[in-house]
Order: sequence, then structure tokens, then C-alpha cells
Amino acid sequence: MMDAREENDIEIEGMIGYERKGSEFSDQMIKEPLLLKSRINNTSQIAIVGANVCPIESLDYEIVENDLFKQDWRSRRKVEIFQYVVLKWTLALLIGLATGVVAFFNNLAVENIAGFKLLLTNNFMLKEKYYFAFLSFAGCNVALAIAAAALCAYIAPAAAGSGIPEVKAYLNGIDAHSILAPGTLFVKIFGSIFGVAAGFVVGKEGPMVHTGACIANLLGQGGSRKYHLTWKWLRYFKNDRDRRDLITCGAAAGVAAAFRAPVGGVLFALEEVASWWRSALLWRTFFTTAVVAVVLRGFIEFCRSGKCGLFGQGGLIMFDVNSAKAMYSTQDLLAVIFLGVLGGLLGSFYNYLVDKVLRTYSIINEKGPSFKVLLVIIISLLTSCCTYGLPWLSPCIPCPPHLQDQCPTVGRSGNYKNFQCPPNHYNDLASLFFNTNDDAIRNLLTSGTEKRFLLSSLFVFFAAMYVLGIITYGIAIPSGLFIPVILAGASYGRLVGSFLGSLSELDVGLFALLGAASFLGGTMRMTVSLCVILLELTNDLLMLPLVMLVLLISKTVADCFNKGVYDQIVKMKGLPYLEAHAEPYMRHLVASDVVSGPLVTFSGVEKVGNIYHTLKNTRHNGFPVIDEPPYSSAQELYGLVLRSHLLVLLKGKKFSKQRNMTGSTIMTIFKAHDFAKPGSGKGPKLEDLDITEEEMEMYVDLHPITNTSPYTVVESMSLAKAAVLFRQLGLRHLCVVPKTPGRPSIVGTLTRHDFMPEHILGLYPHINPHK
Repeated sequence: MMDAREENDIEIEGMIGYERKGSEFSDQMIKEPLLLKSRINNTSQIAIVGANVCPIESLDYEIVENDLFKQDWRSRRKVEIFQYVVLKWTLALLIGLATGVVAFFNNLAVENIAGFKLLLTNNFMLKEKYYFAFLSFAGCNVALAIAAAALCAYIAPAAAGSGIPEVKAYLNGIDAHSILAPGTLFVKIFGSIFGVAAGFVVGKEGPMVHTGACIANLLGQGGSRKYHLTWKWLRYFKNDRDRRDLITCGAAAGVAAAFRAPVGGVLFALEEVASWWRSALLWRTFFTTAVVAVVLRGFIEFCRSGKCGLFGQGGLIMFDVNSAKAMYSTQDLLAVIFLGVLGGLLGSFYNYLVDKVLRTYSIINEKGPSFKVLLVIIISLLTSCCTYGLPWLSPCIPCPPHLQDQCPTVGRSGNYKNFQCPPNHYNDLASLFFNTNDDAIRNLLTSGTEKRFLLSSLFVFFAAMYVLGIITYGIAIPSGLFIPVILAGASYGRLVGSFLGSLSELDVGLFALLGAASFLGGTMRMTVSLCVILLELTNDLLMLPLVMLVLLISKTVADCFNKGVYDQIVKMKGLPYLEAHAEPYMRHLVASDVVSGPLVTFSGVEKVGNIYHTLKNTRHNGFPVIDEPPYSSAQELYGLVLRSHLLVLLKGKKFSKQRNMTGSTIMTIFKAHDFAKPGSGKGPKLEDLDITEEEMEMYVDLHPITNTSPYTVVESMSLAKAAVLFRQLGLRHLCVVPKTPGRPSIVGTLTRHDFMPEHILGLYPHINPHK
């Protein structure tokens, strides 16, 4: 991935030769991105990455067919092809192993740190030193919060937040600064541990997806010259195509590690994050998630011997709510439909509020790292006050007679927290608040516990989770949305189940599961993957029809109001995400309508000075190469040459004084891997070139490095059809050629930016995007 702060060769994500300041639109459909009006795009497309404004570029997913690469393919022996296949599966295995180990370490650390904090607080409570209990509880939370915030604010701002929107954007073809860098991986792991252990209403599931993607990116770098890891086999992976496949495996592994749901991980990658899919990728992602499941199973067996400190069964084991009988009647289906509608309404409103909070936080985060840390401290203190203060509103409940050994709970986790209550009594709100998130979910989903929680307590807990989940997302810590949404959804699901009591045959634990499913569907708008994840999470296959029904209803209702939360965040950050469908107004335009000049092209044999000055004065990534007599019978589009390839060619200084084709000489000097994409953007830079005045007047043959088969469309093709083609093929450049002969051989080049609504409506403000 290109390091945007160190490299000047960042492309303008638009028409070749097109530079335009961002336009403002009064139409409410095209909302302002999170980027403020004071930020003007003078060089390239910019977006918010971890509350920082960074230039972005697209990925070169297209297969380049030039003379050098063709020669490399022809020269590969069967043993080298076998090595390539074996290495792909080996990397998939390593991604699964590494993600599984990181997930276990994450859970082990969270359970032990949070467990120590809760035990310390509980000991003060038992001695009735309530002020000391609060001070120790809040003090531990603030210390952990500062550690997480400092890591994000000062070391890797891209590690803040969930990370799923950034991974989704990357797999769509958007390469943003440092979202998958090693520093981001380090901060994501430890920041997530500190953030979850600090008691924030966040989950580790979103960060685990980002972590898996970072691990895959690190393993798929294709070697490193800096660390002398340039094994011959690794050069095969120095391209965006193979890296993106590995990152898809990493994202699937992250979900599998977070929920111990291998099939759900594959479906999550297919349904939510991946923009391109094929059967070979399905095999590899399934293999990767299976490895994760085996690794986690092995660690769980190891920890059952008691060698993992306070680590219990939280986070790495199914919730097992299948002890209740899933028998349902027509009136139960009506209750499920009601839950689906309620989840859709609450989920869409949740997304609306998250949008507003993120825009507010962006203004604060812009002021600098210290303000980010201060905001985290404020939210931490507010969360500690709610977690410690709200249980005081709940009355003490006598322990059930048949549970004298388990009630009240004295240790770290349990279902019957004593809190401030007298002996043989418990506080039901404390049983939810004073637990790790995994144990709280387990308490809500447990069947056969109709009388465990008061209706008022469930309502207070739901309100707290709903509000705290909204105001916590967006601060400078790694934070996932899955767990807050499951907690809030399970709360109102159990609340509805308690209200319906005598009218329904379903257990309140099953209602809690359906409530969690409805809220997840209402916020994230996923169906198949969420259904499988929940079934793997709870080990309750009998609930499949009801979970399917509630997810379909909640998604349908919520789609009437706004988009899914991850889609909203992608748009807010200004990431130029290409949807699978074209907007209706694109049918009224043709491809040539959105390209504008002047067009920058090169001749097949070009003067070195022209190439150097063009690279210096533009930020384009690709340039059309035009052949004219005597190199061709008439003017023709020979192909497209990439900026990175031109830099390698100029650095090699294989020039000629005469304007002759010297392709055969270049073919003997350069190899295909010289032009492969380097890891972490450490390729040649324009500033590194040392070209003399004499060399500026010399010529270089571009034919060997020019992609002779770029994708082209005729200028009269509808923009909607071109947009679908561009997205489905994963292109970075789409050449527009004239329909009639006798004109210049190329009209222009379409890139990702040309399909963005902001660009199109800036050129044609009279278009009504509502139609």
C-alpha cells in the first residue's frame, strides 16, 4: 500500500488531466461528507482515515498484459506454478493460525484485566466501602481508556473505530493511507484489549475483522527488501489482485475468531465486505476460518485446566441457549413480526444518531491528539458513572430458594450479583452492568429465567446500552458495534418476551435472541451472514425459521429510512465507494459526458524530459500510449502505461539518443518482478530520480511496459452501463474511444472519481438525482 505522506505520486481519482475543487450541492440526497468545507482537494481525492485527512488512491486489480509480463508467464515452469498454488494455501493457513492466536490473546487479556478490576470493586462493595469501590472502578477504567486513546491518537489514528468500513472500502478497490499497516495492527490489538477492558460499550468483533485483514496484508506483502525477506516465491504476490484475496480471507477469519463462527465468517466476507467474489476464493476463506475454529478449540481445551488466570468461557465459546424448546404458534409469529418491525425502527434511528455523533466528534478530533484523549476520558467517566450508579435504582431481589449455592454471586462473573444488597438477595441490574459484555449477553440469553430480571431493570439497561453505544462509537479507540447492538437488542427482546408472558410459548431467552437479531438486522442490514453467525453463536438450529423471519422484516423496515451503518460511515468518511448498481440518473448520460480535458498521452517512443515533467506536474496513475507513423500505419491506441512502471523505467536509465524502438534491449535488462507492486508502497519516487539535462533530451521505448489490452468502451455507452462494467471488473482505468473513424484514437479515461455523484452533479447541476 502506498504511503501517502511520503509519496508524491498520488493519482487524481478523476479524468486524466482533471483537477477540480470539491463542489457543494444543495440537493439533500448528496450529503456533505465528514470532510469539512475548509478542506479543499487540490491534489487528489481525500478521505477521513482514523479522524485524519489522507489522500487515497485506487488498487490496480486489472491484469496487466505487456510484453514483459507475457514473457514472464511463458517462462514459468510447472514447478513454479505449483509453488504459487501451494504458497497461496500456506498463506491462508498462516492467516488462520495468526488470527486465532490473536483472538485468544485478546480474550485472555480482556477477561483477566476486566476480572481483576471487577474483583477489586467487588471486594470494596462487600466491605461497604462504596466510595472506594467507585473510585477504584472509575480509576481503572480511565487508566485503561487513556492507554487505548493514546495508542490511537499518537501512534496509529487509522486503528480507531471498527475498521470494517475501511476494510470494505479496500476490498472495493480503495487504498487509503495506513489502514492495513503494521502499526495499525499493533494498535488495533492492544487498543481493543484496553478499550473493552475499560468497560466501554464496545465490542472486539469489528476490530477483529480489521485485525485479520492487517495480518493478511502483512503476510501478503510479497517480501521486504528492508528486512531482507526477498524469497523468490514471495515475488508472485507483489500485486493487488492476490493481496486483496488474502485480505478477504483475513476479514473472514476475523469474524470467525470473534464469534467462533467459521461459516458465518465466510458469509460475512461474501455478503458485507467483498466487492468481487469467485469460487476459488470461497474455498480459501472456508479453509482459513476452519483453521481459526480449530485453533480456538485447542486453546479452550487448554484453559479448562485453569492455567489461564481469570479467563472463563467468555468470548470463545457458544452461548448455548438451546435448552429451551423452540415450539411456536401463530401468535408467536405475530410477536416475532412485531420484534422485526421494532428492530427496524430502532436500528434506523440508531444509525441516524451515530451519523450525527460522528460528525460532531470529527470537529473535536480535528483539534489534535490531546483533544481525542480528553474526549475518551469524558466518555469513560460517563460510562463508569452509569455502570456504577444505575444499579442503585434497582431494588434488591430475594434469591430463588433452589439456587442458594449460586445466589448471590461473590466472584467476578455470575448471574446474581450482590452489589449493595443484604445476604441472600441480589441486584439484577448489577448482574448485567458488572460483568464483561460476553457474560452480560449470556445472562440475557439464558433460558428458563423468566423472573430473574425486573421489567424496569431491562428497560433501564436497554436505554443505557442504546445511548452509550451511540456516544461511544467514534471516539479514538478501536470499537466494534456488534456487542452494543446485541446487548441492546437482547434487552428489549427479553422485555417484549416478559410482557407477552402468558400469551406466548417462547422462552424469554429465545425472545432475547430474536431481539438481538432484529436490532442487528436494523443497524447492519445483513441477513444470511447474521443468521448463520447467530445460530453458530447460540448453537440453536431450531430457531432458524424465526431468526430468518425477524432479520428479513427488520432489514426491510430499516431500509425505508436510511442505509446500513457501515455504508453510512463509508460515505461520511468521503471514501469513493462504488455501489453494485448504477444510479438512475446515469442512464441519461453517456461515457463521454463525464470526461474532460486536457488529455495527457505519450507516444510509443517518448522523450525522457516529457515523461519526467508530466509525472512532476500531474498526479495521474495511468497514461494512454498512442502510436503514430512510422510505428504504425495510422494513429492508434497502443495501450495504457502505469505511473509506477514509468518510474522504474526512468530509474533504470536505458535511454537512446535516437527515436528508435529499443524494446528488445529493455526486455533483456528488466524482469517482470522489477515492475511488481512493492510492499507498503516502498517503490521508487520521483524525487529519487537523478536525470541530467542531456538525458532529458533522450528517448525511451514504452512499448514493453505498456498494457496492450486495456478495457475500452465506446463513447456512446450509457454511463450506467459503464459504471456497472467498471465495478464488476474491479478497474482503475476505463478508456473511452471514439465511435466514428478519423478522430483522435482516445476520447478520455474514466476512473473511480468520474462515477461519483459529487463529480457528475458538479458537471450537470440541473440533473435531479431523485429521479
